[in-house]
Amino acid sequence: MNVNIEGDNVKKEADVLYKWAYVLALITIFYNIAEGGISVCFGLGDETISLFGFGLDSFVEVISGVGIWHMARRLRKSNNASPDIFERRALRITGIAFYLLTAGLAVTAIVNFLAQHQPETTMWGIVVASVSVITMWILIHYKVKVGKALQSQAILADANCTKACVYLSIALLCASIGYELTGMGWFDSLGAIVIAGFSWKEGRESFLKAKGIGCKCK
Repeated sequence: MNVNIEGDNVKKEADVLYKWAYVLALITIFYNIAEGGISVCFGLGDETISLFGFGLDSFVEVISGVGIWHMARRLRKSNNASPDIFERRALRITGIAFYLLTAGLAVTAIVNFLAQHQPETTMWGIVVASVSVITMWILIHYKVKVGKALQSQAILADANCTKACVYLSIALLCASIGYELTGMGWFDSLGAIVIAGFSWKEGRESFLKAKGIGCKCK
C-alpha cells in the first residue's frame, strides 16, 4: 500500500514538472514574439542591420519554440525523447528559415560594410540585448532544473541549445556598444555577420535534431 502511495506521489510530482516544462516553452514563444517585433521595428527605424537580423532570428525561434511546446506536451504522456512527425516538420521549417536568414544577413551586412553605412543609433540594440541575456539565463536555469528533476535528456538538450540565444544577444550587445562608443558603422555590419553565423549553426542543429541526432549546442 505504501509503495502505491509513493508511486502516486512521484507521478503527481512528475506531472507538475511537465506542466512547468510546458509553461516555460510558452514563455519562450511569447517572449520571442515580443522581442522579434521590438527588434525588427527599431532595427528598421534606426537602420541597424544587427538589431533587425536579431529580430528576424527571434521570429524563427518562435517556430522552433512551437516544436518544443509540442514536445513538452508529448513527454508528459510518453517519456520518448525522439521527435515525432510534427516536431520534425517544425525543425525542418526552422532549419530552412535559419539558412535563408543567414544568406540575407550576410549579403546585407557586406553591402552595408562596403557602402560604409552607419545606423542612426544602436541604443535600442543595447537595451534589447541586455534584457535578452537576463531573460534567457533565467529560462535556462529553470529548464535545467526541470530537466534534471525529470531526468529528461530532451528538456536538458533544449536548455543547452537556449545558450545559443545568450551568445547571440552578447554578439548584438558588443556590436551595439562598439558603434555607440566609436561611431564606426562596421561594428553594426560585423554584428550582423556574427548573427548570420549563429543562424547558420542553429539551422544545422535544427536539421540534425529533425533526424533524431541530439543537440550539439555548447
